[in-house]
Amino acid sequence: MSDPSNNPIYRRLSAIPNIILVLSGKGGVGKSSVSVQLALSLYALLSRPRVALLDIDLTGPSIPRMLHLPQGTSVHQSTAGWVPAYADGEEQRLACMSTGLLLKRREESVVWRGPKKNAMIRQFLSEVRWGDDVDYLVIDTPPGTSDEHLSLLEHLSPLASRLSSVLVTTPQALSLVDCLKSLSFTRTVSLPLLGIIENLAGYVCPCCGEISNVFSTGGGEDLARKEGVRFLGRLPVDTKLVELLDGRLPEGMYAEEFKLLEAYKCTTNGKLFEGIVQKVLEGVERLGKGEEVPGFSEEDVIALREATSGVGH
Repeated sequence: MSDPSNNPIYRRLSAIPNIILVLSGKGGVGKSSVSVQLALSLYALLSRPRVALLDIDLTGPSIPRMLHLPQGTSVHQSTAGWVPAYADGEEQRLACMSTGLLLKRREESVVWRGPKKNAMIRQFLSEVRWGDDVDYLVIDTPPGTSDEHLSLLEHLSPLASRLSSVLVTTPQALSLVDCLKSLSFTRTVSLPLLGIIENLAGYVCPCCGEISNVFSTGGGEDLARKEGVRFLGRLPVDTKLVELLDGRLPEGMYAEEFKLLEAYKCTTNGKLFEGIVQKVLEGVERLGKGEEVPGFSEEDVIALREATSGVGH
């Protein structure tokens, strides 16, 4: 067996204890927004971890905009590798790398065949200078189970013990069918699945914050129950979050600190994600001990319903 220390990707990422892939069976389910929320929620922990967010949705990079990185923000080469962009300014606890930072204009298309995509993923993994003290690397993947996923897992195979994943779906039947395919993919490649997040389920009233189930809801929960996978939580359509991730800060946000984080924590989804991130932490902690991740639990569902009913009041 070859020495992993000779692998440039292993050398670059070996100091990162937790690598979390965010997956979805199809596009349009809000996977990238969940990736950003996961990164922000980890960043907000009292332990003040350092978080890196890697966007390998190469042809549809949206992470830089969601993190409020100014247009024209770019990365540059140093003797130690590519220097990522930092969403939190001088504190430098939330790093980001994306093809969106390599384009001259946001509207510029990325037209690459498989080998070019594979080469870029390898370059991102082996040449980005995240630093030696990153606690969590969140990887936003393209929808489906494509070449990018296979390339990513092949390149990360020397770090398999640190890998885990989160699966994002919406409650609708079509999304659930594709979600099941991604779930099958994680089992086929032995990628630990921390759980399922049901996104875009319900609607948050922008006036009172009450969550109404005007859309279908419960599909992700039912799928998790059927497959024995932990149900991490349910996130409604939150217009305040939509505006925030579109690059608009609410009026009155004048703090000198990380304004995006401050505004995010005030949204309904920001509060709901606190419960999700605690389950994610429990899962990665158990994986770190060589234990299996928790499966489906009715207690999780009951606690989630109580949290959801009280978050808007």
